[in-house]
Amino acid sequence: MTSAFMPTGFAPSAFGGAALGRASGPKGRSVGPMMASVKELRERVDSVKNTKKITSAMKLVAAAKVRRAQDAVLKTRPFSETLQKVLGGLIERLKKDNFDSPLLTERPVNKVLLVSLTGDRGLCGGYNTYAIKKAEQRIKELKAQGLDFDMICVGNKGSKYFGKRYNVVKSYPIGNSPNAEEATAIADNILATYLSGEADRVELTYTRFTSLIASEPSVRTMLPLSPTGIETEGDEIFTMTSKDGKFAVEARIAEPAKPEDFPKDMIFEQDPEQILSAILPLYFNGQLLRQMQESVASELAARMTAMQAATDNASDLMKALTLQLNRKRQAAITQEIAEIVAGANA
Repeated sequence: MTSAFMPTGFAPSAFGGAALGRASGPKGRSVGPMMASVKELRERVDSVKNTKKITSAMKLVAAAKVRRAQDAVLKTRPFSETLQKVLGGLIERLKKDNFDSPLLTERPVNKVLLVSLTGDRGLCGGYNTYAIKKAEQRIKELKAQGLDFDMICVGNKGSKYFGKRYNVVKSYPIGNSPNAEEATAIADNILATYLSGEADRVELTYTRFTSLIASEPSVRTMLPLSPTGIETEGDEIFTMTSKDGKFAVEARIAEPAKPEDFPKDMIFEQDPEQILSAILPLYFNGQLLRQMQESVASELAARMTAMQAATDNASDLMKALTLQLNRKRQAAITQEIAEIVAGANA
């Protein structure tokens, strides 16, 4: 969409086949092609002005959605932090007992389940293209290692692309504000596939949010879970702000949640291993929801940037068309004055 507004040249095909050149020879005022050209230019200026209003509105809508996504992340943090503390404390408690869980156990890898996160819609610059390229890069690496793979696609763009090329076992839309219920449905399917032995490792390709103008396609191993990663994993919180009419993002590093220090004489109503086995799927659900929210935030930020670029290009095109319109009007007025003077001298 951005390239449609680039004011680098005005080919006849770009404006309905009508050339913008000056008419040759004097013509009548009412039916001459010069006046028609002025009228066409006015219509084009009005059209570009309306397009600019649309792209500007889409930018503001994307900004509002970024704020909502940001609020959703902040609301889920207390639960995630508490869960991580309890999980870390239980792992510390059970370290000496040789605790064994299928979600924590490494096993020989013969087949990989690759989960790809993309957007549902376009008009967001190169966001979907880069996300798909990252997944394709990982697929090439898996093929080079001789590993078989299946795919789960979250996001309509990835579903349409990969569905024609690879074995996509399940597809989901990602929406504009992923919630715990949607993440749980996807996580349950992933866990069922992994625990049944249909996949020996689960990998996720998503887009890491870094700023409003930059994002980083990344690959992450989701299963098996790493006990060390659970204990020490930190987080980065982004807050969108506005100053002098411009949007910006403030980032702060959240300290890793410290493991809960359970007293040695604490008696658990249930066996700690049973509690840990119940908490691990919850932790996995939370991690998946977090990556979905981060990918959606990256998509919305990319859409903001794309709409801002389209708005700027529309402004440049309006200036170029207005300048050409004024030159046409000036030429028409000069020609009319010359015709009047010539008629008076005749």
